[in-house]
Amino acid sequence: MSGPAKYRNDVKISERHGAGEWATEKVALLALMPLGVWVASSAFTLAGKDYAAVAAWAADKLNAGLLVLTVLFFFGFSSLAWKVVIEDYIHKPGTKGALIALLNLVCFVLAAAGVFFIVRLALGSAPLPAGV
Repeated sequence: MSGPAKYRNDVKISERHGAGEWATEKVALLALMPLGVWVASSAFTLAGKDYAAVAAWAADKLNAGLLVLTVLFFFGFSSLAWKVVIEDYIHKPGTKGALIALLNLVCFVLAAAGVFFIVRLALGSAPLPAGV
């Protein structure tokens, strides 16, 4: 918060502090649109294939790179979108800050895990044992 709210003709004036986040969210969404179509078409193509076929598909550098980009853009967009929801509906500053920090941590961990497993699959590592 940058101080008390300013009003003109009994209408709150925009403080313009969210324009950068809004633009970043829209760019991430714009990147996710073609990536989402690519993921859907790839999933349709790979449906019914065995592990070896999927591993061979993921071993291709282009496919692995696009998967990593999809994961990073998805969790970046999700983080920004949920941050807006938290800022709009949580009004206690301490709770708001804690939830945003938790949100960022969860999105970071999920993105890191996604990239780790994509790289693991692309490099041909054996799958993890069940229950791990």
